Amino acid sequence: MVDHDFGALTAVRLAAYSRAEQNEILGDGADPFGVAETGLTWLPKEEHFGVRSAAGRLVAHAGLLRLPMAIGGTPTEVMGVGGVAVAPDVRGRGLARTVLTAALDHARTLGPRHALLFCRPPLVALYERLGWRALEGDVHVQQPDGPVVMPLRTMWTPLGTGPEAAQWPTGDVRLLSFPM
Repeated sequence: MVDHDFGALTAVRLAAYSRAEQNEILGDGADPFGVAETGLTWLPKEEHFGVRSAAGRLVAHAGLLRLPMAIGGTPTEVMGVGGVAVAPDVRGRGLARTVLTAALDHARTLGPRHALLFCRPPLVALYERLGWRALEGDVHVQQPDGPVVMPLRTMWTPLGTGPEAAQWPTGDVRLLSFPM
């Protein structure tokens, strides 16, 4: 079914997000996010936001997960953003902005000062248009055999207000878990 009625859609918090719903957005390919070649183990997201078309089809998703980090040796937490997806047939209509805005508005209520995501190079410009900033330097993430350097681009955005949130802290960046 083709559903092209996408006027004034809003994002909502989803009670759950299944593989079937992911397939509804991206199809059931083996590597829907194009990151299998990294060989990384990823964490599932705990909170989910989505946009449904007027006909009820799920057309966009963003997930959140609170993650432990160390920056310059100082423990902290970030909100990991992942599983961001917009159905190919409806891209270019602002749905990524819509679903990410809802997810980040919720993340702002949870405490961490920053949100973090990992993306393939072709998506950096999209996230920059949405207010995300590229993090310079290596980011180490946990994997089953120990820490590795994240091969994807790391992006961040402030969640809080004030000078502490407006800048990324200096120092070595280590995600103390699998990436999201």
